[in-house]
Amino acid sequence: MMRQMRENTKWIMIITALAFTALMVFEWGMDATGQSSGGLGQIGRVNGDPVMLEAYNATLRQLYDQAQGSQEDFISSQQNAELEDQAFEAVVDQILVGQELRRRGITVTGQEISEAAQFSPPDYLVPQFLDDTGGLDLASYQTFLSTLPPEQLLVLEAYYRSAIPRTKLLRQVATGIYPPDAALWQQWKDQNELSEIRFVPLDPANRYEDSEFTVSQDEIADYYEENSEEFEIPARATIKFVVLDKTPTAADTSASRERADSIRQEIVAGADFGELAQIESSDQGTAALGGDLGIFPPGRMVAEFDSAVFSSSSGDLTEPIQTSFGFHLIEVTDLWGADSAQARHILLPIERTDDSEIALLMVADSIEDLGEAMALDEAAAALGLSSQTTDIALEFPFIAGAGQISEGADWAFEEASPGDVSPLFETSTAFYALELVNLAPEGVLPLENASAAIESTLLFDLKVERGREEAQSVVDRVRSGEALVNIAADMGLEVRTAGPFSREDFVPGVGRYNAVVGAAFGLEVGLTSDVISTTGNHYIVDVLAKTEADSTAWLGQLSQQRQQMASLIQQQRLQEWLEALRNSARIVDNRDEVFAPQDENAVQMPMVF
Repeated sequence: MMRQMRENTKWIMIITALAFTALMVFEWGMDATGQSSGGLGQIGRVNGDPVMLEAYNATLRQLYDQAQGSQEDFISSQQNAELEDQAFEAVVDQILVGQELRRRGITVTGQEISEAAQFSPPDYLVPQFLDDTGGLDLASYQTFLSTLPPEQLLVLEAYYRSAIPRTKLLRQVATGIYPPDAALWQQWKDQNELSEIRFVPLDPANRYEDSEFTVSQDEIADYYEENSEEFEIPARATIKFVVLDKTPTAADTSASRERADSIRQEIVAGADFGELAQIESSDQGTAALGGDLGIFPPGRMVAEFDSAVFSSSSGDLTEPIQTSFGFHLIEVTDLWGADSAQARHILLPIERTDDSEIALLMVADSIEDLGEAMALDEAAAALGLSSQTTDIALEFPFIAGAGQISEGADWAFEEASPGDVSPLFETSTAFYALELVNLAPEGVLPLENASAAIESTLLFDLKVERGREEAQSVVDRVRSGEALVNIAADMGLEVRTAGPFSREDFVPGVGRYNAVVGAAFGLEVGLTSDVISTTGNHYIVDVLAKTEADSTAWLGQLSQQRQQMASLIQQQRLQEWLEALRNSARIVDNRDEVFAPQDENAVQMPMVF
């Protein structure tokens, strides 16, 4: 055991050193001396302390790699801009934490470092010292420490010297969290106490016709004056746009099908299915297993896959089956009637071929080049494309085919003049280019344009008021001894049932966290409610049955529940504390100036490259 550990010491300590560097640069914005990093220039300041370019770049690189690892598509220019903002905010946060450490005088003693090093290995070393039960083999870890040369012990010491003060700070910020039993019991009740109801909704919007009510022009004008904030309209940009869809074409689908057919022929000719799965399948979870999916019942897989498997026989190799994931070649290794099957598959995604990708990029480049010399619709026509015109608002800019276009909206509202054509932007699904037609400043919708909407609102209010009067008549009849079901039948109202449901469930026909749900748990079984009003509707409720929360089961899980709630409160408290630090800080962001091209012909590359 220890000989193997000594052989691995070099690599473990490299990991330790890298992790410690990441802690300081990625998380805390410090260099190995514990001082603010320097050497590559400042891109901002936080309460006078510099935000250094190298710390920003390191953090951006980490965020970029995390984002790229979580998706198949390349990071778009819009995503990259968002990641740049996140990286700057992360470095700012860590500088604020460092400043708070100094302000509070939080330090670490040699004794604390020694005890932590002996009994609390860093998280990234723990996997190296787990025993057969998954617990920490402390003796092996301590023996490992005794074999380290002095320079490697210094790396560990530096790690603890940086980490321990921050742990103390977090304890100060989020100390004293102990959720009381009453709060935990209420949470348990909210999740586990059940109610079943019968209810009658009035549904005023559909029960009454508009023609039954009258709204005057004076009432419309009064509403307009009293609620003028409702008619404020944000700034809007009228744009022309061209979208180049990045999704695979029909030809790409055909090419994927042809590839699937070709691999199938290799298998028919004697090639090993498992070996081809390891090489060709994009399902990384099963490729290493030769494509094996294990045993599964009907309904586990998507419909097309499921149908192909359970209509086959043991030993069959299917034709390529297309699903939303791509084309599957399926070998049914065992089939037990309609009960279960075992199969393996090779998944070939439907994606753009190299030629298709190149053709798309050439068109994208051409749109950008032509847009520098002519109007966007002319550039589009020259390439056999069409442009569309729409209005966008800065708060939620959206165009058909590309989705949300935050980057394009920033250009339209902050940089462009009418007639300007944008550079090419990118989302996860498309490339797009814009031409600004005009900008409309924020203002107030004129009364004549708002009248129809106001009239509808006032009509709805009148319907709701009449609905309440009618609902009250139902309650009055119940109180006089009539059955709710009979009253509903007499008045042409619908009777529905719901439940069992908890206080936290969404209840069909009722909703969630409203007065009806509250009445369902507040009323005794067999009683009928008064009129219960929610937004736009009125209800009368009968409670049919209740199931009380199990206090014995609650006690059995109390410790775990308390820990979970304390963790949530701690996270919330830390977020609020950091937000307060940020709001009171003097933060200067000079990235626009630092990263600006030195001349108009310079090209600015994303910082991660």
